[in-house]
Amino acid sequence: MPLAAALGGGALLVALAVLTSLLVGVQRLDPGVVLAVVTGGPADPGAAAVVAARVDRTLIGLAVGGAVALSGAVLQGLTRNPIAEPGILGLNSGAALAVVLGIRFLGLTSVTGYVVAALVGTVVVALLVQSLTLMAPRSEAPVSMALAGAAVMALAQSLIGGVLVTDRGSFDSFRFWQVGSVAGRDAGQVLDVAPFLVLGAVLALTAGPTLNAVALGDDLARGLGQRVVLHRGLAAGGAVLLAATATALAGPIAFVGLVVPHLVRALLGVDHRRVLVVSAVVGPAFVVFADIVGRVVAPPSEVQAGIVCAVLGAPVLVLVVRRVKGM
Repeated sequence: MPLAAALGGGALLVALAVLTSLLVGVQRLDPGVVLAVVTGGPADPGAAAVVAARVDRTLIGLAVGGAVALSGAVLQGLTRNPIAEPGILGLNSGAALAVVLGIRFLGLTSVTGYVVAALVGTVVVALLVQSLTLMAPRSEAPVSMALAGAAVMALAQSLIGGVLVTDRGSFDSFRFWQVGSVAGRDAGQVLDVAPFLVLGAVLALTAGPTLNAVALGDDLARGLGQRVVLHRGLAAGGAVLLAATATALAGPIAFVGLVVPHLVRALLGVDHRRVLVVSAVVGPAFVVFADIVGRVVAPPSEVQAGIVCAVLGAPVLVLVVRRVKGM
């Protein structure tokens, strides 16, 4: 598929996701009412509040989806591991744990503080997972990395649960850090973390040539003139920054970084320059649609977007692992 067609299709998908997100929810609203609120026209205060909440969660979903999808695409290229992804590797859970500990013991209250804490947690978990993976045979690296990430994820989730038990008064503010959700957040927080998102996106989107060279092997990459250590470090920094920022915004949302890059590769091939750009467009639509499904699947309650993404992504993980083991 041509790149322009893929980008156009992705843009239409995002537009459809945004429109559906504004129109669909537990509380039914007439499209005319939604249009009036969005355009600043007169509307019932209750309906205006509902639409405003949908706008906030839609914008958060777009930012988080793009960040996590880009991060997953970079991690898969850097590690040459088809199941590498911030959620599966435990990076999101480590970031969420760091934020929860920061809130509980350091009194963090700003999104910027959340991002700093999430960065620390993400880096620590990345180093831990990599260390555990190196202990396993190289031929088992893909599965070993996923198992190490799953173990770290389970530990992080247990510790977050422990914080909830010891501080019941903070249950409502902490609970979404366990599964990830775009609801109940202020879209203005996207502006607060915009510098982190922009820097991470620039580092990730410019990593395409590096990832293409690394796919051929580090020795050949050096022969092609790549400064492998520097460029890998910049790409990894972008992936970590995006994963940490997304977690600071919406908690640990997994599998987006696995599903989206694989879907894009199936359409466009393995050129990372194309995969990265289109993943940044498709990822936002994926998360917003997951949030929409969570709103309507069990009314009058809602299912968090993180849970829906996990349900959609788990079968993809199984298929990828089976394909890797069959090689």
